[in-house]
Amino acid sequence: MSPARTLPPRVLIAGTHSGVGKTTVSVGIMAGLKAKGVRVANAKVGPDFIDPTYHCLASGKYPRNLDSWMCGAEYIPALAEHAGEDADILVVEGVMGLFDGGTSTSDTPSGATELAPSSTGQTAWLLDCPVILVVDVSSLAQSVAALVKGYVEFSNKVRVAGVIFNRVGSKGHEKLLRDALMPLAIPVYGALTKNDAWLWEDRHLGLVPAVENSSLIKNSIRALGQACSACLDLEGIMALAKSAGKTIDHDGIDASCLPPTRFVANTQIAVAKGKAFSFIYQDNLERLEEAGAELAFFDPLVDEQLPKDINGLYIGGGFPEVFVRDLAANTRLMSQVRQVVNSGLPTWAECGGLLWLAKSLDRHELCGVIPAEGKMSQKLTLGYKTARLNVNTPIADKGEYLKGHEFHYSVLTPPGDGLLISTGAGNGTHYGGFASPEMLASYLHIHLGTAPTIAENFISSASKSTTYRPTGTTEDP
Repeated sequence: MSPARTLPPRVLIAGTHSGVGKTTVSVGIMAGLKAKGVRVANAKVGPDFIDPTYHCLASGKYPRNLDSWMCGAEYIPALAEHAGEDADILVVEGVMGLFDGGTSTSDTPSGATELAPSSTGQTAWLLDCPVILVVDVSSLAQSVAALVKGYVEFSNKVRVAGVIFNRVGSKGHEKLLRDALMPLAIPVYGALTKNDAWLWEDRHLGLVPAVENSSLIKNSIRALGQACSACLDLEGIMALAKSAGKTIDHDGIDASCLPPTRFVANTQIAVAKGKAFSFIYQDNLERLEEAGAELAFFDPLVDEQLPKDINGLYIGGGFPEVFVRDLAANTRLMSQVRQVVNSGLPTWAECGGLLWLAKSLDRHELCGVIPAEGKMSQKLTLGYKTARLNVNTPIADKGEYLKGHEFHYSVLTPPGDGLLISTGAGNGTHYGGFASPEMLASYLHIHLGTAPTIAENFISSASKSTTYRPTGTTEDP
């Protein structure tokens, strides 16, 4: 018998396909409910970093991810339980279309073989969670009934319990849509018109992270919340969320507890943050703290020195390519980074952090720790990856495997050979990343929500290193 997971009332906001407005609707519901005094928690299906930054501003809670490929399907209920602590409702935003997901059936739990792994549908099933389907109706009328009927009937393991219309043209258009759905007896929880007040700016990897313009986006989210309070049935959505059972009991899925993190040692870890490096999972920071880390944040765009008395360095992903001129201008900080990493300070860098440690990006000189040059390209590298380490590193040893994802337009020359990387989709393997007993720098993003050993290893490495106390630079940039 699997351990019971106790979850709050919950609802999952899904879409018929990408681009229908899932984030707009999810954020609007969060902001509208929060304005009414409801304690709202948030989560995002999949590995995305950007949408959760909007969730965070709307709900006031840390951003969370529910990714069954990286974290394991059996842990999704426990991750959702953690996300929904002390909340009246957990609002989960889906990814892509409701039934879109991975291609490998090896990650599909028994009993859900028709649900794609890491998909919104699979997550809804794992959480026993009602789904509200967002439909972009800008080019639809009566045909909306056929579309919705297909999603409702596609899987008996997913409960599509209602619909929200997005980008409605007029009151008459909304009535036409509602009338079309009446024979299906599918509740309509409201309709939103297109409004430039919450038409957020896009970039090559999706929405611009909220951290880059939080005050402007806060105002936009406030307006969106007011619109959703007026146009959506928030009380009905709360009632639907409460219809989800507090416990989950699935045949074929072991709803496991989250593995505990072992305390290792008290250490101080410098963590790059700010507009250029905002892609770090909150769970990663928490696992590091549980293992003994005191996190000292610094912003490579503005801080000219690393934090004092550090034993390790963690650099997540983000948009160094957008801020490369300012990063390159901060020569004093980069000189310190070059000094401490070359001296053996345990360092872990992911994606954007990898680029910052390189010699250059688009001919702008950067830290120069890694003997490679970065360049932006037109080709997107996107997908889940399994990587085998070719040498011992601060987070795992030679021969061990890491699971994560990549999402970038840049390329690095040479690519490095620290990892043997596989997509698991029949595309073979390739080498990438730079690794040593003191450093791992690669494009791979890793989620530590169910992998505390990685945090423990990093803190263990840091605890054995010499404490770095910056007193100035010892070399010219």
